[in-house]
Amino acid sequence: MEKFPRESSVPEPPHLSDATLRDSAHMAGVEFGPGDAAVIADLLVRTGVDLVEVGMVSGPGSKDADLILATHEAVSPERSMTLVVVRDRKQVATALDEAERLGVRHIMYSIPTSEQHAALKLGSPSAKFLTALARSAIAQAKDRGFHVTFSGEDGARTPRERLVPYVTAGFAAGADRFRLAETVAYLSPWQMEEVVADISAIDGAEIEIHSHNMLGMAVANSLAALRAGARWISATVGGIGERGGNAPLAELLTALRVVHDDTRFDLSHLTELSRVALRGSGLGGAFQSGPTTPHAFAYELPGQLNNPAAYETLPAELVGNTRRLSVRTRLTPALVKWALADSGVSVDTASFTSWLADRQEREGRPLLDQDAIRKAAIDFQAA
Repeated sequence: MEKFPRESSVPEPPHLSDATLRDSAHMAGVEFGPGDAAVIADLLVRTGVDLVEVGMVSGPGSKDADLILATHEAVSPERSMTLVVVRDRKQVATALDEAERLGVRHIMYSIPTSEQHAALKLGSPSAKFLTALARSAIAQAKDRGFHVTFSGEDGARTPRERLVPYVTAGFAAGADRFRLAETVAYLSPWQMEEVVADISAIDGAEIEIHSHNMLGMAVANSLAALRAGARWISATVGGIGERGGNAPLAELLTALRVVHDDTRFDLSHLTELSRVALRGSGLGGAFQSGPTTPHAFAYELPGQLNNPAAYETLPAELVGNTRRLSVRTRLTPALVKWALADSGVSVDTASFTSWLADRQEREGRPLLDQDAIRKAAIDFQAA
């Protein structure tokens, strides 16, 4: 007799989406190439992952176009999904134009739901405005024939009285699935069960969980969400990702095998997946989650650097860590302006950004921090 009986099976085995080619790929300083994307996507599908999430589209000329097209070539558009940023109605329309140009079939709308993130990214904390924007975005996408997942970015910190009406309205507008994003690690597994139970009870709701691992509970929270009614789990290879990483795919799949006797997945590809992802990410031989690593509080977006409290449950200083800039080619004038602030170095920001981007390509895309950008600005002055 087993000393510890196996956990009873959940009503329905979960579907899996993997965000390595989106969340991991947009981690500060990490940039996968099309070749990596094709190999990773193929191995994910062979493992049994249902959807490969790849790239981010916010408007015309997406920088992730090559990744998206390579993934479509490897596994088909039907087995992939692309994140579409939502900021206002006009911007959504141009982003959907770009998604259509790239042949995307499945989109995942990134919509900030907490008051803090909504105020920062939408310019208003209003729940009424948030819901109206989501309804409009969903209707636009459904009219064009997309399969639509809509998110609650920073959903784990969004109060029930704000989150439940938002999710209800999204499904009423025609959305196919809702992703609860634990953008900032915040919930315990028992709290996660309560949150997911509330939104799973909405009529017609199909729920996905996307957890970050700063507190080391991403897999536990994903399994808790499953118990509470979630039907999809989002993970990344090796747990690679921003803010302490994401739910690591290998640990998630082996946990499903051991805890729920889920034998649907071919686990033999997991080690090769980790090898390819770590090589492509440039992170060395292993990725470590949690708050004490050099990448835990690394950012490459000005909004993250200027508003770190929106992305941190606990500040870097609390654990003796430091906040830093880390970037390769995703250089923007706003990011360069942040890096040069109070440096005493004065350059034309737009011209310098273009010059530095060209130099990065010539030199193999080395990793840049704030000091490296400041030194480059001095070189630019002397050129």
